[in-house]
Amino acid sequence: FRLKMFDLGVFTGNQVRSWEPDFDSDNLTRWCKKGYIIKLRNGYYTFPEYEKVPSFNLYAANRIYKPSYISLHYALKFYGIIPEEITTITSVSTLKTCSFENFFGRFSYQTIAKKLFFGFEEKKFNNKVIHIATLEKALLDLFYLYEFYDSEEEIEELRFDQSMLAGLNKETLLSFLDRYRNKALEKRISLMIKVYRL
Repeated sequence: FRLKMFDLGVFTGNQVRSWEPDFDSDNLTRWCKKGYIIKLRNGYYTFPEYEKVPSFNLYAANRIYKPSYISLHYALKFYGIIPEEITTITSVSTLKTCSFENFFGRFSYQTIAKKLFFGFEEKKFNNKVIHIATLEKALLDLFYLYEFYDSEEEIEELRFDQSMLAGLNKETLLSFLDRYRNKALEKRISLMIKVYRL
């Protein structure tokens, strides 16, 4: 079982049954209790050895709720824009809004329309591919999904790191913004550009 499933990183009960149709699913429950495997959410599992693998929690975030990519506050922390520690791994998905908590941390998913599911890159960590929003898309997702950032005061409260925002591609930001076709979002982005002198 380990030889077959370990390299997957995250595996599902369905994958186990595809490999071994007569597999007793009660084994998964027993093995979780014994610490041989770790339950990430219903039907999704990993092995305890992955606790020591850097950024495995980001890979798990992509795998346990698909399709999704890491965005919003966690992505902005990843790019050094948000100075505070972010403990919840935040993602967006075309599926319904939900959250999970497990051994590897807290995972939050916000719903976004299929037409807005773009603007993420593949980054490699330990031979695993992680989908994470570009800096520009993470900002747009944030201001699109959190409508209360609608004044200079609220945007200043985000305390973005001005020096790290220097890496922002304004042309890409505005090009992505056009695809939202949302006047309120355009206003919030204009305020952000003004506040942080971009």
